[in-house]
Amino acid sequence: MPTAAIVGSGLIGRSWAIVFARGGWDVRLSDPSPEALEAAPRLIREGLDELAAAGIVDDPAGAAARVSVAPSLADAVAGVDLVQENGPERVEDKRRIFAELDAAAPREAILASSTSAIVASKFTEDLAGRGRCLVAHPVNPPHLVPIVELCGAPWTSPDAIARARRIYESVDQAPITVNREIEGFVLNRLQVALLAEAFRLVGDGVVSPQDLDKTLSDGLGLRWSFMGPFQTIELNAPGGIPDYCARYGDFFRRTTGDPPAAAVWDEANLARVMKAWGKSPSKEEVARRTAWRDKRLTALMAHKRAQPGN
Repeated sequence: MPTAAIVGSGLIGRSWAIVFARGGWDVRLSDPSPEALEAAPRLIREGLDELAAAGIVDDPAGAAARVSVAPSLADAVAGVDLVQENGPERVEDKRRIFAELDAAAPREAILASSTSAIVASKFTEDLAGRGRCLVAHPVNPPHLVPIVELCGAPWTSPDAIARARRIYESVDQAPITVNREIEGFVLNRLQVALLAEAFRLVGDGVVSPQDLDKTLSDGLGLRWSFMGPFQTIELNAPGGIPDYCARYGDFFRRTTGDPPAAAVWDEANLARVMKAWGKSPSKEEVARRTAWRDKRLTALMAHKRAQPGN
């Protein structure tokens, strides 16, 4: 049975553990925090039970039984096929962790980082096994949102990328290959573009933040939940993408000629956005809304899996 080591058992690490355990893998957890390690198995089982209730996992108890806590990082990575690192989003921490992983993990094991924006060349350059290191960037939470962005450093071997892609596909994730290093990869760069325009529109008083959210959840997001932007515009003009661009190209040129400035992220605009948004929620409210989000994502996953072609 294949084995994955999950290094870092916080929100993302626990979610990765669910992904691999429900996919039939043995999973070993490692974390410098004893408290995080102690809580992880219970929280992973709860996540598996929620998936079972939605008909996504057949045997949550069996999946949970494949998850174990390792007494050390070396024990976690011994004999594994893949390591999924979920440490702090700081280059110096990634360098330290990957140096330990490269020294301890089997030579053929893939070393993957869940980093959101840091390219692999910044923390793998000096490693003897740098050819098997790459970024495998998920979306929170990966057991409910299956996309995984695979991005290697210039020295990552094509075989490592190909093997990683097969592994993530085998556990029902949806890997894509980012062909060259770029900060933020693909998903976050798309998200930043949308957020920047959202911050400009709200900060300029064009629309309320609540109505802007509704524009996504009851508009663009409905199509984007099963089609990407290229497929969307191809179906929005009789002649496909070239016809769509011919019809709307002048408007797009005017709009992209006036992009949001970096100042949309400054304190003054943030203050305008927050005044329009209202009071920030308490930690308890954030936890409640996060649980609501995950239930909605679970239902959406179950729906999409039930559709023809999925």
